[in-house]
Amino acid sequence: MTTTTAPLLDVRDLHVEFHTRDGVAKAVNGVSYTVEAGRTLAVLGESGSGKSVTAQAVMGILDTPPGRITAGQVLFRGQDLLTMGEEHRRRLRGAKLAMIFQDALSALNPVMTVGAQLGEMYEVHQGMSRSDARARAVQLMDRVRIPAAKQRAGDYPHQFSGGMRQRIMIAMAVALEPDLIIADEPTTALDVTVQAQVMDLLAELRREYATGLVLITHDLGVVADVADHIAVMYAGRVMESAPVAELYARPAHPYTRGLLDSIPRLDRKGRELYAIKGLPPSLTAVPPGCPFNPRCPMAQDICRTDRPPLHPAGPGRVSACHFWKETLEGSAR
Repeated sequence: MTTTTAPLLDVRDLHVEFHTRDGVAKAVNGVSYTVEAGRTLAVLGESGSGKSVTAQAVMGILDTPPGRITAGQVLFRGQDLLTMGEEHRRRLRGAKLAMIFQDALSALNPVMTVGAQLGEMYEVHQGMSRSDARARAVQLMDRVRIPAAKQRAGDYPHQFSGGMRQRIMIAMAVALEPDLIIADEPTTALDVTVQAQVMDLLAELRREYATGLVLITHDLGVVADVADHIAVMYAGRVMESAPVAELYARPAHPYTRGLLDSIPRLDRKGRELYAIKGLPPSLTAVPPGCPFNPRCPMAQDICRTDRPPLHPAGPGRVSACHFWKETLEGSAR
């Protein structure tokens, strides 16, 4: 008899909207994805696709108002976080669920030393004395490769470089060895070399602590060597979800294929870079049918009227495209 293990995180048909001057913006419109224990899911999408809002809803840090969760479930180890009491949810944050924010300087307390901020986590969640907590903080700073950790623990966030601040954010995320970490654009505004160092460190610590990871990004280039699975979002919806190797080799959605075609390649030197025509829709006026249909080279009448469901498109993959089979066949050629 075979047994199936429930996913660590199971987001089901999540809807989040914002009331704006222009109307109701459906920032997250029926998003579903899962994260297995010890695995990495990359959530990929352009700005405004809903990937960060989904993460905020999962963590319980969505600004309400103006945001409002109107439907869905967020199951963490089988418990629905959306119906959980705030005190219970607060205890989970840090200890079981952690988040790495894209702007470390804004996320860190500017008037507390880095060592004090890291140590505070041990004091609050594990009841450590201040001296023991500070010693653990120094050990953690050393673990994320901050030089002269003991001395630098007395420095303030503004005294660190962008890359070092992001290492501190990673240290705070792994401090209590949580089951799941959500990293929201963790390499934004860092140069390419520092990006690679931060991503390598994040992947190394994920393996060391056997932590599940949700990596939110707009950059396909940073996920190929880190993620196990990718969910591609557009206009508040998941367009495609697949194992990383299969998605790169044979995308099953025209939007995914467009993103892959737009990656600069050395073997295309001298050729014009590909770009998907048009712009994403306003979230207050998403077109009927498939939201990608005004930009899609394969769009037909059904795409303009009927919203495509997430079709099973192979082992571990789904595609929200009426013509996913044709897209797969075209990708194979």
